[in-house]
Amino acid sequence: MRPLLPTLVVVALLAAAGCTGDTTPSAEGTPDGSALVLADAVEPTTLNPLLGYGREGVSKIYDGLVEHRADGSVRPRLAAEPPTPAADGLSWTVELRQGVTFTDGTAFGPEDVVATYRALLDPASGSTERAAYDGLTGVEQLDADTVRFTLARPRAAFPHLLVLGILPSEALPGEAHGVPLADVAPVGTGPYRLVEWRKGDRMVLEANTAHFDGEPKIRKLTVVFVPDDNTRAQRMQAGEFDGTELPPRLAAAFGNANGMRVITHRSADLRAVTLPGGPVTGDSAIRMALNLAVDREDLVDNLLGGKGEPESTPVPAALPEFVETAAEFPHDEALAGLLLDQAGWVRGVDGVRVRDGVPARFTLMYPIGDVVRADLATGFAADAKAVGVEVQLAGLGWDAIPARLGADALLHGGGSPFDPDLAVHQRLHTGNPWGYANPQVDAALDAGRSLLDPAQRAAAYKQLQRAYVAAPGMVVLASVQHTYVVRENWNGYQEVVDPYTRGALSWGPWWNLEEWTPR
Repeated sequence: MRPLLPTLVVVALLAAAGCTGDTTPSAEGTPDGSALVLADAVEPTTLNPLLGYGREGVSKIYDGLVEHRADGSVRPRLAAEPPTPAADGLSWTVELRQGVTFTDGTAFGPEDVVATYRALLDPASGSTERAAYDGLTGVEQLDADTVRFTLARPRAAFPHLLVLGILPSEALPGEAHGVPLADVAPVGTGPYRLVEWRKGDRMVLEANTAHFDGEPKIRKLTVVFVPDDNTRAQRMQAGEFDGTELPPRLAAAFGNANGMRVITHRSADLRAVTLPGGPVTGDSAIRMALNLAVDREDLVDNLLGGKGEPESTPVPAALPEFVETAAEFPHDEALAGLLLDQAGWVRGVDGVRVRDGVPARFTLMYPIGDVVRADLATGFAADAKAVGVEVQLAGLGWDAIPARLGADALLHGGGSPFDPDLAVHQRLHTGNPWGYANPQVDAALDAGRSLLDPAQRAAAYKQLQRAYVAAPGMVVLASVQHTYVVRENWNGYQEVVDPYTRGALSWGPWWNLEEWTPR
């Protein structure tokens, strides 16, 4: 499994340019360190939390009722105290912080919380986040400082959902007059406010001088959007950025660079090959054989440079109390071949198996420009070929991928370190985009979602994994560690376990950027 030639060339150039030292001028050139320039691979399609922006609770522009901390717990943000559940688990009450204002100068209050969540629940609003709040039936204002959420059934992970950014109520009634959510101005209570967005190029944010936690010391944040990993590495080396995420092999070249630091985060970000229904990828023998054929240890060691953990199920190792250690697939090419033989998949003269005239062949999509996914797709295809399954790779733009999820496989990424309900429910429960359906898995997912006792929840998720490995619907490969290059001109970095979503406007080293100070 060979790395891509362009990556090798970039690594060689960066290694040759590297030197040792302590500090370098910031990309913006401000002597007081009050400005930061970051590069991100993915540009947001929206800045509206009801359309998915900041869904993991870090967005810079908005605050939620609570926020996730470095240890994965939640603490009050716009809430004054932690959310309080009713004894039956069917409602949660939240007391709100007083004296907060939006960046447009209007006051924050319970009416804004009610309006935001009611817009979320209203099918007419078109919120893409509604499915994640399954079971939430309503929200109401109890008094001047308190709101209550009602649920159709208990949901243990509900406090984690209260990271949703709150919009001013004045912005939301426009929905009743035909104004789409995409046109709602990005106004929040967060530590930063948007001042410029040149789509396809960059976004500029400035500090919210009236933020309730105080004005951030980094007063200007510029995020430049550069989808290609190699290009970001080259521009980082040229001094255009103060930080970016890079694949491990590209990031390693900055290890001795002047004033730079390479940071590695553990994550709950799993890479998996989805297997939609159909004569090949929907066949149970093919699915099981592929899970046995793939050498996960080799993928991590040789393609991720050791920056990851082999995984067999969608419950990540970052949630150890919920992991069923016995639920894993060994690397066993011989057994994979035997299962395919027994299922009637016969090798042809070209080495590709055939059954009833149908070749064991399918397309695996991956986002073009993503070095890690391209490498993993190549490695997976090689392992599949060894047992007679041909995988045709297709690097595509994200705009072309969603329409093909029901027919073609995807080198998928996703996961959350905060709760297993957030990590796996939408990926495995019946109704997922690739058509996987398993009644035993559904039952365990539903139990894990509604049970409130921690031990009972852990038992449900372990049962889920046992049911999954008996009839898998995808090939989970590994949880990938995220590697970043950061200019060492600021204090305040705090290590976290990343979710899938990260970047200059979300998780990663800059998740708590509003707390950083210049050196």
